[in-house]
Amino acid sequence: MPKRPDGLIRAFGMSGLQIVSEMSRIENEYGVRLGVLKKEEKNRKLSEYEQFEPDMRREAARMSEIYEVFHCLENSIRRLVRETMAEAHGADWWDSERVDKKRIHEPVEVRRKKELDNGVTLRSDELIDYTTFGELAQLITDNWDIFAPIFSSKTAVSKITNQLNLLRGPIAHCNVTDEMEQERLNLAVKSWFKLMS
Repeated sequence: MPKRPDGLIRAFGMSGLQIVSEMSRIENEYGVRLGVLKKEEKNRKLSEYEQFEPDMRREAARMSEIYEVFHCLENSIRRLVRETMAEAHGADWWDSERVDKKRIHEPVEVRRKKELDNGVTLRSDELIDYTTFGELAQLITDNWDIFAPIFSSKTAVSKITNQLNLLRGPIAHCNVTDEMEQERLNLAVKSWFKLMS
């Protein structure tokens, strides 16, 4: 019987572990699914709380995927507004007449001060990160001369952001949405990106 090449077997095993480790890192860092991380691993934190009923945990897992879409959408809109306004009006655009003092600036300052006064870690150094979804839409429509080259219709921006804002409510307040509302959200998000093409 031929002798087994133990060194080769060990090297093969180690190579496999290195590949799996690197693929796991890529999944975590870039938010892509390569089939390495199991969904159970992702939800390990929730499983530590056995007091929650299994049906509630299943609902939470389903809703986390919906939240993830909205988190990405809202923050991509913040980035778009920030970059577009800075390009058009410089780094101090937030303190310019381009940001409505009563409807946007003051409520944002109140939210930031509330966090500061309660000793909570501030969510950001940038005030735009304290804006609501509705305020972001308002920034776009109030500054349509800057955003017109990006979007195909001001009216459509208002209608789609209004719809997204309505759909956002149950998600932000930890309510379960049915499949029809999930489909409605998916269509609204697709409509948003279509406006930008």
